[in-house]
Amino acid sequence: MRIVTFNLPENLDMDDREITMSLAAKLYEDGKLSIGQAAELVGLTKRTFIELLGKYGVSIFNYPASDLSQDIANA
Repeated sequence: MRIVTFNLPENLDMDDREITMSLAAKLYEDGKLSIGQAAELVGLTKRTFIELLGKYGVSIFNYPASDLSQDIANA
C-alpha cells in the first residue's frame, strides 16, 4: 500500500479516522476503489463501511443512472 503524507489546517474539525473515511468514501464513489479496498483502507469490515457510507452521502449502489436506463430498455 502506498503511503501519502499531507498537511491539513489545524482548525479542521476532523480526526484521522474521519479524514480517512472521507477519502475512502470518495474513492469508492469515484470507482477508484472497490468496497472491500475502501473498507480495508479505513480498517473496517465491509459491512461497517457500507453502513457508514450514507453519513458521507455515498450510495452503496455505485451504478450510473445511464446504465440503469439502458438495462431497463434491454429488459
